[in-house]
Amino acid sequence: MDIKLLKRIDLNLPMTIEGCHELILKQQALIESFIGRIEKLEEQTRKNSKNSNKPPSSDGLKKRPAFARETGKKRGGQNGHKGNKLQLVEKEEEIDEREVLYPDASNCRGCGSVLDKSKALLSEIRQEFDLPEPKLLVREFQKMEIGCSCCGTKHYGMFPEHIKATTQYGSGVRSLTVLLNNGFALPVKKVQSLFVDLFGYQINESTIVNNSILCYNGLEPTEIVIKEKLTNCENGKSVTENVNVGHSDETGVRVAGKLHWLHVFSSALYTFFFVHEKRGKEALNDPQSILPKYSGWVVHDCWASYFSFEGVKHALCGAHILRELYALDDKGTIWAKWFRRYLLTLLHLIKQNNGCLTKSQQQKALLLYEKICAYANEIEPLPQKKESGRGRPKATKGRNLLNRLIKHQDGILAFAFHSEVPFTNNLAERDLRPIKTKQKVAGCFRTLEGAQRHARIFGFISTVRKNELNIFNELKNLFDNKKTAFS
Repeated sequence: MDIKLLKRIDLNLPMTIEGCHELILKQQALIESFIGRIEKLEEQTRKNSKNSNKPPSSDGLKKRPAFARETGKKRGGQNGHKGNKLQLVEKEEEIDEREVLYPDASNCRGCGSVLDKSKALLSEIRQEFDLPEPKLLVREFQKMEIGCSCCGTKHYGMFPEHIKATTQYGSGVRSLTVLLNNGFALPVKKVQSLFVDLFGYQINESTIVNNSILCYNGLEPTEIVIKEKLTNCENGKSVTENVNVGHSDETGVRVAGKLHWLHVFSSALYTFFFVHEKRGKEALNDPQSILPKYSGWVVHDCWASYFSFEGVKHALCGAHILRELYALDDKGTIWAKWFRRYLLTLLHLIKQNNGCLTKSQQQKALLLYEKICAYANEIEPLPQKKESGRGRPKATKGRNLLNRLIKHQDGILAFAFHSEVPFTNNLAERDLRPIKTKQKVAGCFRTLEGAQRHARIFGFISTVRKNELNIFNELKNLFDNKKTAFS
């Protein structure tokens, strides 16, 4: 019942008992309606990244890790963590500049004798790592001609194949613009400003866009290799070094003013993106998608479209389950609290057992899983039929979650029974997260072609990072028509 309906109800005290009774019923209906509204609003205010699918950036100053603090570990580096700091350079050829520091005094402070600098000994070394002055390297190519002294025929030198104009930018500049625009989410205008600040050159917007187009076209063979590695099938034969656990996820992106979806399929070493207008089965079965050709483990959320692939082994993201359990626990649902502790206990045991539960632990885990679900099934309200009598009966959030826990038990416990399966789908979510940064900075993609370019280029950048290679050098090799690490 809304406010407009409330205004139409006459709440003046009637003169008869029947009228008072009717008024009380109306007031009771209003109270129940408002209580329901208040509960919904309070539930919205309680939502955060810990108990819902809201992003951590929406938590504001109260942002906390979803479940990391459950481990009891202190913040910062843990025992055994290798530090990463600057190390002294010892090779002589790697030292660019050296300044020798002699004592300021020319005479001894003790006896006044003259100090002999030729007898100075090395006392201590300190090194400063800095950037050279930013400057574009201008490389000139001079085309020479030689005329024959007998017949006068002229012979000309040949410019390198990649030198096509009187003036042009080299592979280093092209690689840097692609990396800034696609890898670090800088809009074209900011890339232009950066070039002016560093090098004093006003690089054209069209040059930056064309560099991305050249990179996109050049990466087509590399993308095919990445997809083959991810599908664990190369030339029809199984490749042992490829992955048997993949991560899949999707997120919304704005393309030409319309909602599109950026889909990712990734592993610890490879990343593949593609853009599609749809989120579900139509996109996942698209020729671009990897899932129709994949047969290993796939870690994902409970999005129903993933379960249409029967040829893969499904593992559900534990972080998504924990968020829903946290939300129910906040409302006082006791079985949700038990199940949350149950999952975290399994995670702790796995870490103790180096990746997998023992046979006896697995049996106990299955029994406890079924006991918690059986108890939850007794106390969770059954779906209520709608007043109109049409449509599916409405179930509580607890009942919906319980149904998924029962239906997808194998997928939820996959992390505990199979050492190669991780607890969360954080790998895919981390792969997708930079697109949100790019959208916040740049707004949206103006064209579908632009979004597709970014998807392929950033998939390559992510793959290079995962393999701990130098992204800038790999891009330079691409623009210099040399082999990249994945071509």
